[in-house]
Parts: sequence; structure tokens; C-alpha cells
Amino acid sequence: MSLRVILRILGLLLMLFSLTMLPPMLISLWFRDGVWHAFMIGIAISVVTGLLLYLPNHKARKELRIRDGFLIAAMFWTVLALFGSLPLMLFGDTALDITDAVFESFSGLTTTGATVITGIDFLPESIRYYRQQLQWLGGMGIVVLAVAILPTLGVGGMALYRTEIPGPLKDSKLTPRITETAKALWYIYATLTIACMVAYMLAGMNWFDALGHSFSTVAIGGFSTHDASIGYFNSPSIELICVAFMLISAFSFSLHFMAWREKRLLHYFQDPEARFLMLFLGGLVTIAVITLWLTQTYDTMNGLRYGLFEVVSVATTAGFSVADFSAWPGALPFLLFIAAFVGGCSGSTAGGMKVIRIILILKQGMREVMRLIHPNAVIAVKVGKMSVPDSIAQAVWGFFSAYVMLFFLMMVGVMATGVDQVTAWSSVGSALNNLGPALGEASSHYGELPNLAKWILVLAMLLGRLEIFTVLVLFTPAFWRR
Repeated sequence: MSLRVILRILGLLLMLFSLTMLPPMLISLWFRDGVWHAFMIGIAISVVTGLLLYLPNHKARKELRIRDGFLIAAMFWTVLALFGSLPLMLFGDTALDITDAVFESFSGLTTTGATVITGIDFLPESIRYYRQQLQWLGGMGIVVLAVAILPTLGVGGMALYRTEIPGPLKDSKLTPRITETAKALWYIYATLTIACMVAYMLAGMNWFDALGHSFSTVAIGGFSTHDASIGYFNSPSIELICVAFMLISAFSFSLHFMAWREKRLLHYFQDPEARFLMLFLGGLVTIAVITLWLTQTYDTMNGLRYGLFEVVSVATTAGFSVADFSAWPGALPFLLFIAAFVGGCSGSTAGGMKVIRIILILKQGMREVMRLIHPNAVIAVKVGKMSVPDSIAQAVWGFFSAYVMLFFLMMVGVMATGVDQVTAWSSVGSALNNLGPALGEASSHYGELPNLAKWILVLAMLLGRLEIFTVLVLFTPAFWRR
């Protein structure tokens, strides 16, 4: 393993990450909120640590292997999230303690959107901006990791069906070089962010709220500059814009790339994963809206308005809110929460297990039913027109098994800290799916949970964001063996 090369890369990443604290520092000076020093100290600590990692290893040059890629991917989020918590611990009398600051930072960079903060409206403007920016940076990192890097390591949702995708994805990359791929993704991501911000401003948001919410909408993060989230604005037009961009961001960015390059939208309707997501969300919206109407929870227009928004927000793992869905009648809260386990498409900023895995699990289940009827038949699992190799089918079941096992282990761990069952399973599910909202005691915020429970949830966020195996492989003796 090229440890010195990895330390050099981490040092560079940390120094680059320190530059992301400049915009919130400028925001602080612009609004004169008096907390610019928190970002200055954060920059200094990050740069010094980065230099300490980089300088002793700056001459280390060696071709990275697959094992190095796993370690870099895991360290990328862990190290940056830890250093990203510094301004949240340093901004004044209302600053967070180390546990809450790390929780908030991990929640931002993993685009989970769970928060321990109350009174967001009264925070300094620079801190409110910084939380949103963390999600935007994390969302971009997710897209590059999922589309450009993890497939080359043989893990991640994109690797599961790369043989099925036409054109530029044949070789797991949108363009011949990963650097070119990352650049193309940055252009698409930035363009969507700007378009979202402009749309929000035209709908009535001021520039500060529009910028902050465009960051978290395109990243499918869920952080807001207000305690009441999108509901603060009480605007159907703003809600529709949010729904539109949550949907766009829940589709694979590889599809956006193909649509941009070929100037046509046909790929969205040809892609099995995108079709499944549209049908799934359409069915869920129909069930939710009809239930809200029949139970007279809302009138006709508000039932459609709130039902549509909350279903898309929760199912895509964005976690924005315009209504308290946990108080909805019957099984709706549970149904919406379970939908977040599906999440969005592979190569998107959404969380969850990813639609492609759900499709393959369902198709394999149907294949086993058919084998009971025709024991000697050779039945292929197909996604679209392409047959899925058995190795990929086994990988999906391996992922699902690990997912369920970790979910129950962490749920028991959170319950052992004294948290009730509903809060425990929903908060772990929310963290593992990078959703944000939970039920029970964590339905409004996570601030009241025990510190140990918060650390378990931080681990759950990281596992969910890096698709579990990228982290689990680091704990195997074989990984560290020469």
C-alpha cells in the first residue's frame, strides 16, 4: 500500500478544503456578524495540518492500486468532515460542542441533512451559509466518487450496471480520463445549481436564501437557512421548483451528461433505473394524496401540494419539509420513511440503497419464483435488454445483507444509549440512507439524543454515503496484508 502517496493526497485535499472556508468568512465580513475569526482559525489549522501531511511526502509518486482507492475514499470524507467541524466549534458563545459540531459537519458533507441545531434563523449569516455550502461540496464529491471513481474500484451502484449503459459509459467513465469526467460533472452540477438559484429568486427568495437552498437542493441535502425549512416561505411556486430540482438531482448524472452532450431527453425514458424511479414516485404520490384526501387531513389543493412535496422530498432522501409528515394518518409516515430506503439512481446525489439494487433484488426474487415452476429452466436476470452476470447479482445480495446487518447492529447500539425504539430505528435508517428527518424524539432535531448515539449515527452517515463496502473493507485483515 502506498501510504506516503495517500498522505500526500490527503494533505493536498486538506489544503484545498481550507479554501472553502474563505467564502463564509467573506459572508461574515459582508454581514458583519462578527464570527469571521472562526473561519480564519479553521483555515489556519487545516493548512498547517495539510502541510504537515504533504511536505514530508511531497516526492512520493507511485501508481495507486485499488486498495489505495478504498482508503482515500474513506479518508476523504472522514478527514474533511472532522476539519469542517472547526468553525462550528469556534464561532462564539452559542458554538457547538465537539460531538454536535462533528455530527453537523458529517451530516452536511454526507448530504444527510440531520441537524442538532435549533434556532437556525438566529444563527450568524456566515454559519447559516457554511452549513449549506458543506452540503453542496459533499454532493459534488458524491457524484464524482459514484460515477468516476468507485466503478473503477469495482464497487458502488454504477459498477452494478455499467455493462448495460450505452455510449460513453461502456468503460465506466463518461470521458476517457477520470479528470475529464470530473470536470464534465462539475460543469453539470454548477449549471444545475445556478439554474436552481435563479429559479428560486424569480419565485421570491432573496439572494442569500436562494443561494443556500440551491446548494442543498441540488445536493439533495435538506439543510435550510430557516428552522421551518422550505415551509418558511409558504410558496407553492418555490415548492414546485424544489420538487423539480430534487427530481433532476435524483437521476444519474451520467444521464444528464448524455442528455447535455447529445441534446436530447430520450435517455431518461430509455434508462430502466430512471423509469422505475418515476413510476415508484408516481405511485407513492398517488397513495399519499388520496389518503390525505380521504382522511380529510387537508383540503383538495393542500393535499396535492403537501403530498407531492413530502413524498418527493423524503423518497429522494432530500429531507426538506413543508408539513410534519410524521403526524400524518395511518401508515403514511412509515410508508414514506421506508421509501427513503430505495433512494435515488446510482450516480446521483440521493442516498438510500439505490434504485438499481432494488430492481435487481425484485428481478432475482421473480426468477426464484419462476424456478419453482420450471426447475430446469435457465432464466437470466435482465435490466433493460442486457443480462446481468451472476457475480453482480451476488454483489447486490451481499450489499443488502451487510446493509440489514449493520442497520440492526446500529439500531441496537442507539437503543442501548437509552433511546426509544421508534426514534432509534428511524434515526439509524435516516442516517444510513442520508435522509435527515426521523420519527419519535428526533422528528424535529437530533439535539436531545445522547452523545454516544450521535457518534453511532455519524458512522451510519459515513457508511451510507460510501455504500458500506468501501468502509467495511478497511476492517478486514486481508486489506492491510502485504
